[in-house]
This record gives sequence, C-alpha cells and structure tokens, in this order.
Amino acid sequence: MIDVSVVIPVYGSAPILPRLAERLEQALDALGRSYEVVLVYDCSPDDSWNVIAGLCASHPWLKGVRLRKNAGQHNAIMAGLGVCAGRYIVTMDDDLQHSPNDIARIVEVLDGGADVCYVQFKRRRHALWKRMGSRFNDQVASWLLRKPKGLYLSPFRGFVRDIRDEMLRYEGPFVYLDGLIVQSTSNIATLQADHHDRDDGKSGYSLSKSISLWMQMATSFSIKPLRVASLMGVAASGLGFLAAAGLVVQKLIWPQTAVGWTSLIVAVLIMGGMQLLALGVVGEYVGRVLLNVSNRPQYVRGTVLNGTADAESAR
Repeated sequence: MIDVSVVIPVYGSAPILPRLAERLEQALDALGRSYEVVLVYDCSPDDSWNVIAGLCASHPWLKGVRLRKNAGQHNAIMAGLGVCAGRYIVTMDDDLQHSPNDIARIVEVLDGGADVCYVQFKRRRHALWKRMGSRFNDQVASWLLRKPKGLYLSPFRGFVRDIRDEMLRYEGPFVYLDGLIVQSTSNIATLQADHHDRDDGKSGYSLSKSISLWMQMATSFSIKPLRVASLMGVAASGLGFLAAAGLVVQKLIWPQTAVGWTSLIVAVLIMGGMQLLALGVVGEYVGRVLLNVSNRPQYVRGTVLNGTADAESAR
C-alpha cells in the first residue's frame, strides 16, 4: 500500500500544473515515504488535460483521471478517491494557495491518531465576498451538520483510508465531502498554516458555484430546512386560527362589517397555514428519500493514466 495519496481536482490551471508538480515532488520526497498524486481533470476549457498527460509521461508517481463532463470540485475529488491507494489521503487545490510543504504536517497529525486533519488558515487570500460566504457557510454547517465548534471546513484536508472508504459508500449525485467526513467521525484535528496568493490566473469558483455547493450541503445532508418549513406551517396555521377568532369577534361587535369578507379571510388564513403544514410534512418524506435514493451519477470517468480504477467508471 502507498503511504500518502494527494488528490487534486484540476480546473483552469494549465499554466500552474508544472510548478505544482515540481513543488509536490520536492515536498513528498522529503517525507521519505511512498506516495502518489492524482490529478482529476474536470473538463475545464483550457489545455489542462494535455498538460496532465505530459506530466504523467515524465512522472510515474502522477496519476491522471479525465472526467467526461464537468462534475464540480467535490464530485471530482470523489473520482480521485476512487483510484487512489494511499494509507493517508490529502486533498488540496490546484492553484498553489495550499502549500505542498504542509502535507508533511498533515501526515504527522494523522500519524498521531487523528482520523481527519483540517488545515486552518491564519489569513485567507480570497475576495471579500468569498470570505463572507465562507463564514455564513460555516455557521450554517454548524447547525445542519453538527460539526465540532470552531472547526473551519477547509478544502485542504487529510484523512485515513478508512474514512475514504466510508465516503465512497455514498452514491448520491450531490456530493458534499465535509458532510460525509463529519458524518463518519468525530476524531478530527486541525493545524494552522499560511494561505498563499494564487500562482496564476483567477479562481474558477464563481458565486453561483458557491451557492450551488451550499444548497448541496443544505438539502443533501440534512432535512432541517424541511423541518423549518413544517414549523412555519404550524406557526402560520396557529396565527390563522387566532386571526379567525379575532375576525369572528370583530363581526359580532361590528355587524356592519362587509358581508362575506370575514368568512373569506378566515378561509384564506386557515387553509394557507394548513397547506404550508402539509407541504412541510410531504417535504419531510421527500427529503428522506432524497438522502437515500438517487440514480444520477456523481461523475463519468474516462481515461486513467498511470493507474487503474478501484471503482466504477460512472458513479
């Protein structure tokens, strides 16, 4: 078994990849352990796949995985997890904002007995909207996923092979890796590191993709939003009954109130509240089905360079 596997989703980073491979080789050679790096090409519009193919031809420790269509960062990482063979697995970005030199520190924490190690950044080199969005996502994740207090869910993380195996058991199409990790273990450690400027170009993570990822977390790993809808229905129904009672009293005190108005408003308030309640209850069941049953693949894998796959070509 290989000691360390590094899984990196690649999107729009063709100019960075040669420098990334060079720095990874230096950092991983210094570990003194067997290693591999899996680069997952997520159908970016640039020349990334040809660069990956060239690097794999000259670096036998590199594996290249080509996806047939864009699957998104978390789904692409799942494709990489399906072909990696390491005792420890590290995931990181392809833009060198995560330093390969910190991989040794992650491995050290995992050697110490932790199942998972997240890298916490002292100061993030992202735009303001990204930092604000991350804080919001962190607060929501605390509520939905019951993650440990103070744990920042970073894409620069490491975990043991057993956790990888638990993650690969999930076959739903909407992957949120941190949700799978938090559901698999509470033995999670952290370490502090520097966040660096992007080596070249700009991030492929847009606001719409960030919102989409947040929706995956909210709807695929928790039914609490549906419970909120149910509670809103109960509250609306209760207010409807209170308002109905008040309108009946008003009709008795002021008989000149327009004929038919009271009964119409009472019907609207009561039925509206009951409909919201019914929709919430139905949504509760639909949410449970969504969490367990789905036939849409997570990704569709094509060519695998310098290795063979452990899992199916489509999941």
